[in-house]
Amino acid sequence: MPNVIVNRVKEFLHRFPPFSFLSDQLLENVSREVELMYFSKGEYIFKKGNPASPHFFVLKEGSVYLTDEDSGKMVVKDYCDEGEVFGALALLGQRPYVLNSYVAEDTLLYAVPVAVFDKVLKENSEVSLYFAAGFAAGQVVVRTDLSQSQKARKLLRDASSDHGLSLFMEEGKLNFPTKVLSCQLGVTVGDAAKLMHEKGVGSIAILNQRGYPVGIITDKDLRNRLVAAGLPYTTKVEEIMTSPVMTLHHQSDFPSIYLMMIKHRLHHLILTEDGTSNSKITGIVSDHDVFLSHGNSPAVLIHALMNTWDVQEMRGIRDRAESLLGYFLENEVAIDFVASIMSEINDVIIKRAILLAKRKLDEDFEEESKVPFCFLSLGSEGRQEQLLRTDLDNAIVFQDVPSDHLPRTKLYFETLAQEVIETLIACGYHPCPSEVMANNPDWCQPLSVWKSYFHDWVNLPQEEALMKATIFFDFRPVYGQKQLSEEMTAAIYRMVDQKPSFLSFLAKNALLNPPPMGFFKNFIVEKSGEHQDQFDIKLRAMMPLADAARILALSHSVSGVNNTFERFEKLAELEPQNASLYQEARSAYEIFLRLRALEGIASGTSGRYITPRSLGKLQRQLLKNAFSPIHKIQELLTVRFQTDYIRS
Repeated sequence: MPNVIVNRVKEFLHRFPPFSFLSDQLLENVSREVELMYFSKGEYIFKKGNPASPHFFVLKEGSVYLTDEDSGKMVVKDYCDEGEVFGALALLGQRPYVLNSYVAEDTLLYAVPVAVFDKVLKENSEVSLYFAAGFAAGQVVVRTDLSQSQKARKLLRDASSDHGLSLFMEEGKLNFPTKVLSCQLGVTVGDAAKLMHEKGVGSIAILNQRGYPVGIITDKDLRNRLVAAGLPYTTKVEEIMTSPVMTLHHQSDFPSIYLMMIKHRLHHLILTEDGTSNSKITGIVSDHDVFLSHGNSPAVLIHALMNTWDVQEMRGIRDRAESLLGYFLENEVAIDFVASIMSEINDVIIKRAILLAKRKLDEDFEEESKVPFCFLSLGSEGRQEQLLRTDLDNAIVFQDVPSDHLPRTKLYFETLAQEVIETLIACGYHPCPSEVMANNPDWCQPLSVWKSYFHDWVNLPQEEALMKATIFFDFRPVYGQKQLSEEMTAAIYRMVDQKPSFLSFLAKNALLNPPPMGFFKNFIVEKSGEHQDQFDIKLRAMMPLADAARILALSHSVSGVNNTFERFEKLAELEPQNASLYQEARSAYEIFLRLRALEGIASGTSGRYITPRSLGKLQRQLLKNAFSPIHKIQELLTVRFQTDYIRS
């Protein structure tokens, strides 16, 4: 083949995976061996059941449908456009084709000899991962392949998108002392403080007779619990120490250490041999150690939020958190960890907003401000899945009060909620278009009214009731008396237990959003309106899985697990026979959540609507692979809850 033609082939192939992963010389060698083929519209390149040819194909010009037949009719399973690789079965085992390849337009193909590429497949890990992940068009994807897709996403991502963020350093980069200052129970605080002074440290671990940690004393404890309390230096350490201590395994990775310190607001975390307080201490990590290693991190942001009452400053910090979110996503930090971090930041802002409101109102509502209440996050924030500042969904439940006190008590909480919502909007969050917010009088109610709501929704499961159930059943306490939310949860489970047919109605409602496998390059897109030709990733992909996880968790009376990832993990434990399906559903949900957040950051929107044409080939294929569990999960709902017998 003349060099000029080889170079043209090479330039074309280099634009598309998996050829983009090849070295210049290797790609040239492959390019020399490809054949150019032409097919007219209406022809078949191969048919289902044909033995594998000695080539696989790359579409240069035109279009090809990969089809199957159903009752004599052609069903398009996949669509190939420029650069698409198909016919990969010839490469992956010489098995007969499982689909037809129908030429939809006059088409030019590059036919790549299997004999040439087979060696590349075996020796190049990126190429082998590309095929293992099912990225070739029409490649049969089984559920277990989704983990390969996730791995591929991480390894095959565009290196140019790596901004070199080093928020999460490799193990060993977090430096902390492994020789921990300690003393035994019974030692006086004066002696302990002397040891701390001699060693120049801000904490001392307290050990029992077996040498295991039972408490810790810090500089702050000496100020607040000894000096400020007027206790003598002869006080025993056990009288002022923080106990029990929180511990973690000494081989824990940085994200685990980091998350535990953030979630529990720890300034010091003790590491032990087996991770419990019943083993020897092997090290201690302080927040100072974390800050030194990660000068710009969520811990720093949370610390800053907790030390300001200025709303504009809070908004600025939340803006920085969104920038960090982009870095997290680009650097493939585990999505459940990212969601936990962002939820912590959101929660801190909500709590600050509530405290600001209370400062302003409590003096004028002296009695009402003492009524126990709980501020609830709902929907995606209730599930700890709100990565971007999308719509606010929240509510307030307060303890029942005598009827003559109710009007003024309600006035207090509605006024408080209004202040909170205004602060959150000033921090960049968006008001809920449906007004599912705590400042709506309907959603700021005493516990008895909330129970009556749930009773009505469960016992009269009409369309509106089911819609509200999907929103309000995903609540999470953020501030106040957690016991009130626990009573709400218990009431829901009692009612569902007494009316099990409610789950069938809820399942029927969940099936209204079909799997997003469609006719336009496999994406069902909006047909009209502002988002015409865009793909609604929330409605088509995320909601079917979130709804299914909620219903199945309800059916098992799983409480305290609101997150969709965790619900699928719990379901995998409870139903080992469906564990692989639930794990794939979890992985798919992670992929959707990550893609939505990335789209939102890139477009400055909620990320809900994605233009399929704007996605790279790998991203499109990754999405299509992730659709796989949705159909299976919905089949499971249909059978288990007998939804065909439910009238709409």
